Amino acid sequence: MLLLIVSVFLINSMSAQKPGRKVEITGTVLDVYNSPIANAIIMIDDQKTNSLTDARGNYKIRVKRNALKIGVFTFGNGTFDQEISGRTEINFRFNAVAAQQADQNFIETQQGVNTGYGLVKKRNLTTDVSNIDGTNKKYATYSSISEMIQREVSGVQINGNEIVIQGSRNYYGYVHPLVVVDGVYMNHLPDIPPTTVKSIQVLKATAASIYGSRAYGGAIIIRTKIQND
Repeated sequence: MLLLIVSVFLINSMSAQKPGRKVEITGTVLDVYNSPIANAIIMIDDQKTNSLTDARGNYKIRVKRNALKIGVFTFGNGTFDQEISGRTEINFRFNAVAAQQADQNFIETQQGVNTGYGLVKKRNLTTDVSNIDGTNKKYATYSSISEMIQREVSGVQINGNEIVIQGSRNYYGYVHPLVVVDGVYMNHLPDIPPTTVKSIQVLKATAASIYGSRAYGGAIIIRTKIQND
């Protein structure tokens, strides 16, 4: 009987130490005004999960023990990443810089395009500006934003998170475009459903120069229905 008890104890201890066993992480997501952010998407190691924050900004997710980074993607506030480092409670509070960027409305009207440096009349954009109307029902069948852009805009190559517009490159190689989601700068296309997209604007060549050197490789401006309805 004693040997049996010891054996069971050892088996349970070994199972608990398996690297594949998951741990639970909880926390709260707040904006710069300390207000909760609902429906923020929880990311693990830059991959989207099915976990969202509730109305109070709280989240709970189970992750593998070898997970390194947890992040949140929010509409209007951008993204925020933190190292897990063995913690089981990780809170997020966006700073004033993110809020200021989010308050910039990159909107398209019949008269012009708001570039972040002021409203520019479309007739003054002498190079290509490709527009995708996300409200078109045909995009509901698309699996990703990448697919929307590749099928609808010529001259854009996408391989995973790698994006190149019209072969933009410098001495060191290809240059990725600037990505702006609801006024927030990002370094990759957001992993959000095409059905949440209101419009996508692809600025090529010198049309993107209105953003300065950061848009040397072009610019992709995304507006979501959640933030702009």
